[in-house]
Amino acid sequence: MGPESAKSFPGRQLVRPLSGSEPEGTPAPRAKQEADYGRRGKGYIFGAFQPATGAALTAPYPSRSAANWVDFLERVEGWVPQEVETVDAIMDNLAAHRATDVLLFSLAHPRWEFVFQPTYAPYLNLIEPWWKILRSLALKGRRFETWEEVWEAVRQATIYWNAHRHPFLWGRRRRHRVRRRPGIARLPLAA
Repeated sequence: MGPESAKSFPGRQLVRPLSGSEPEGTPAPRAKQEADYGRRGKGYIFGAFQPATGAALTAPYPSRSAANWVDFLERVEGWVPQEVETVDAIMDNLAAHRATDVLLFSLAHPRWEFVFQPTYAPYLNLIEPWWKILRSLALKGRRFETWEEVWEAVRQATIYWNAHRHPFLWGRRRRHRVRRRPGIARLPLAA
């Protein structure tokens, strides 16, 4: 996830309605946010996600270099239980994901299999909708002064997610049931 910087992240804010004492035709106030250019530090959040259990792991890094990627893969190797026989790592086509150091990592860890998603198809990777949830939990509606505050918010959101995790199914969303209105009969479809 990133690059993320220490800045203001918009969220939902209430706008007070008119009280009624204003003259007729007075427009309602608009939601406002001060300009924030976010030049107070930046970094990247690397993440691993197990859809079957919903467990997640995140870690901050200053850049998306191959060395940082391999360091994160080592963290994930220690995080995934040893009884798991195969680790399918689904990744995008970033150059750092295909570096020589990553190849050497895969040779040293034979249970790892790297699967590269097709270009322009992020919806195939289950971590993408999870990133959206994490951004909402950690960043939405907050202002950060330093990169460390951003990372702390992401760390706390990851802890919260892991405490309330659930299996994550691709393509499954909670849908509202269609309710029939009482008193209206449903006609059979004509063939």
